[in-house]
Amino acid sequence: MTTMGEAADRTLSGLPFDVFDSAPVGVVATGGPDHRLVYANATFQEIAGERVLGLPIREALGDLHQQDYFGLIDWVLETGEPLSLRELPLDFGDRTRADGQRRYSISMSKIWLGADEAGVLLVVAKTAGQARRGGELDSIAEERRRFVLRYQSLMRVETQVVWVMAPLGQVAEPSPGWEQMTGQSWPEYSGEGWLRAVHPDDLPGVRDTWPEARLQGRWDHVVRLKLAGDGYRHVRTRAVPVIENGEVVEWVGTCADVEHEWQEEQRRKLLDQAAAATADIGGLDEVLGMLCHVLMPSVLDGIGIYLVPDFDGQPPEPLVAERFVSIVREGLGPEPQPGTVRFGPRTAFVQAVRTRRPVHRIFPPGDFPPDLAPPGADEWFRSAKANSIALVPVIVDGAVAAVLDAVICGSREPIGPADVDLLGRMLDHAHAHLSNAMRFQRTQRVALALQNCLLPDPPDVPEMEITARYRPSATAVEIGGDWYDSFLLPDGATILTIGDVGGHDLAAAVTMSQLRNMLRGLAMDRREPPGDILRRLNVATEALYGDGTATCILARLEGPENGEWRLEYSVAGHPPPLLVTYEGEGRFLEGALNPLLGYGNDQPRTSAVAMLPPRGTLLFYTDGLVERPGENLDDGLERLRRHAESLARAPIDDFSDQVLARMPIARKDDIAMIAVRLPEIQDRPLTGSIKLPDDPL
Repeated sequence: MTTMGEAADRTLSGLPFDVFDSAPVGVVATGGPDHRLVYANATFQEIAGERVLGLPIREALGDLHQQDYFGLIDWVLETGEPLSLRELPLDFGDRTRADGQRRYSISMSKIWLGADEAGVLLVVAKTAGQARRGGELDSIAEERRRFVLRYQSLMRVETQVVWVMAPLGQVAEPSPGWEQMTGQSWPEYSGEGWLRAVHPDDLPGVRDTWPEARLQGRWDHVVRLKLAGDGYRHVRTRAVPVIENGEVVEWVGTCADVEHEWQEEQRRKLLDQAAAATADIGGLDEVLGMLCHVLMPSVLDGIGIYLVPDFDGQPPEPLVAERFVSIVREGLGPEPQPGTVRFGPRTAFVQAVRTRRPVHRIFPPGDFPPDLAPPGADEWFRSAKANSIALVPVIVDGAVAAVLDAVICGSREPIGPADVDLLGRMLDHAHAHLSNAMRFQRTQRVALALQNCLLPDPPDVPEMEITARYRPSATAVEIGGDWYDSFLLPDGATILTIGDVGGHDLAAAVTMSQLRNMLRGLAMDRREPPGDILRRLNVATEALYGDGTATCILARLEGPENGEWRLEYSVAGHPPPLLVTYEGEGRFLEGALNPLLGYGNDQPRTSAVAMLPPRGTLLFYTDGLVERPGENLDDGLERLRRHAESLARAPIDDFSDQVLARMPIARKDDIAMIAVRLPEIQDRPLTGSIKLPDDPL
C-alpha cells in the first residue's frame, strides 16, 4: 500500500496531482465506484492524520465520525453534480480538540482520472471563524502566496502547456507554455484568438465539443495546432472546470504534443485496413490496387502502381513496366493514364528496382529533378506542384514484382522517412497475400495462354467484321469451359457458336475442346437446321461424358436476301443472343429455346429464324457477362442491352472492349464473347475469296 506521505502516480485529466501538494487547503481525490483513495495532500494530513492510499475511502477513513459524507460522495460520482457544504464538522477518531468540534467548508466535484475512470475531488478548508488572528492569519496568507508562486512556476517549466479559460472558452490568463508552443503573443491568443492556431479543418470539431464538455465536466480532444516554426502537429487538449458555489467559474487544462502517438495510431489503423481489404483478393493487380485505395486520400496526393516483368540479374535496358493503377486526390487531376511505360537505366525508378530499396526525394513544388517523374507523368507533377516522391519496390518471394509510386503535392508536408517506412510496412504486412497473388497470376498466365490456344481466331469474311473476346475468372487458377467459335461452310454460310461446359478445371477445358471439335464436324457433315445439329451433339454428349452438361448456341448466318441477313439459330440452355441495330435499338433473340446439352436423349430440338438489318451488331456471350451473385438474371440482361445500344455505332473492337469495361462483372466466372458487325447491303450477293482459319487443334 502507498501512504499519504508517498507520491501517487496519478493525474487529474492530464494535470499532475502534485500541483496540490502545497495547497493551504486539504485536497483529496478518489477513483472508481468504490472511491479508492488515490491522493491526499499535506494539509489534509494535518486534518486527518496519515492514511493509506489505494484503499476504498470508507476503509481508508473508517474512523471519520461523520459517516454520512460517504453517501454524498456516492451521489456526486453518480450524478456528476458538484456539491458545496459550509460550516460542517469533520472529526477523525480521537483527534477532536478540547476547544470543540472543528468546522470546515467542503466541496465535492466529479473528476476524470483517465479516459474511462471517474472519481471525486474533495477540497476541505477551515472556516473563517476557526482561524486565529495575527500570526496564524499571516501564516495562512503566506502559504497561499507561496502556493500561487509554485503553481506559476509549474506553468513555466511543465512539459505540457497549462492554460486557463473562461466558462465559454475564452483564454483568460497568459500562458507562457502556449506562447512557447505556438509562437503567439498574449494579445494574439487572448479571448478567442487562440483558435487562429487551430487547423481550419479542426475548428468545427473544437466548437462542437464545448457544449458536450460543459455537460460532462471534462474536455478531452485532439486537434492540429500550428506550432512555432514547425507546421501543424497533433496536440491533445484536456481540461476540467473550476467550480464555486455550484457554478463553473473557469476551466484549467493542458496541451501535450501527441504527434508521434497520433501517427503511430493512424499507421496501425492503415495496416489493419490494408490487411482487411486484401484478405479475400486473389489477383496481384487487385491486391495492389486495394492497397492504393486504402492509402488514398488518407496519406497521399497521388499514387501509382507499376508492374515489373520477370527478369534475371540486372534490370533490362530499357525497363518496360505496366502502369495499371493511377489515382490522384480530387482536384489534382487528370491523373497519368495506365499503359506501358519505358524507364531509362539512370532513372530513379530503375534505381529502386536495381537496389531493391525505396528512393525518397524532396524538392520545391513542381520543380522536380530530371528522370524522377515516371514517363507520362511529368505534366501532372508540374501542374499538381508535386513536392516529394517515394518509389517503393514491392518485393514478393525475393523478386521485385512492382513499384509503388507515392507523391505529395503543394504546401502539404512532404513525404517523410516515417511515411516511407509506413509504405514498406504495409507492403510487408500484405506479403502473404501478395505472394499468393503472384503465384496465382503466374499460374493463371499459363492457363490463359493454353486457353487462347484452344480458342481460334474468327475467319476473314469480306466486308463482315467478326471479333471475339475471352476474359478468365479473376479468382480461379484453372482454365474454364467457356468457348466460342466461328467458321465458314463450303456453301459460303458463316457458322457462329458459343458455349459453356459445366465446371471450372482442366477437365472442363478438355471437354470444351472436344465438344467444339465435334460441333465443327457435325456442322460440316451435312446441311441441316442448327437444332438438328445440336440434337446429334447432345446424343454424343450423353454417350461420351455421362453426367457432364453444357450450354450452347449454334447459328448459321447467310445473305443478304431482300436487303436483310438471315440468321437461323438454336439455343441449348444458354443466355439469348443480342441484336443491336445501327439506330441503337436492342432486342434479345428468344426463339428456339431448348434444354442444355446432356439432357433429353435423342429428343428433337427446335430452330428459329431472325432477319438481321444491315450495319447491325449481333452479340453472343456467356453467362459470366450478365450474372451477379444475389441479382436476378433479367437485371443483368437489361443492363447489357442498355450498354450495347449506346455503343451501336462504335467500331466493333471498341464495342466489344467497352461492353466488357462497362458491365459490373463479378469476375468469379470466365467470360467469352463473339460479336458480328453486318455490312451494308451490296448490289450482289456476298462473294469473294474466303480464308479459313487454321484450327489450333
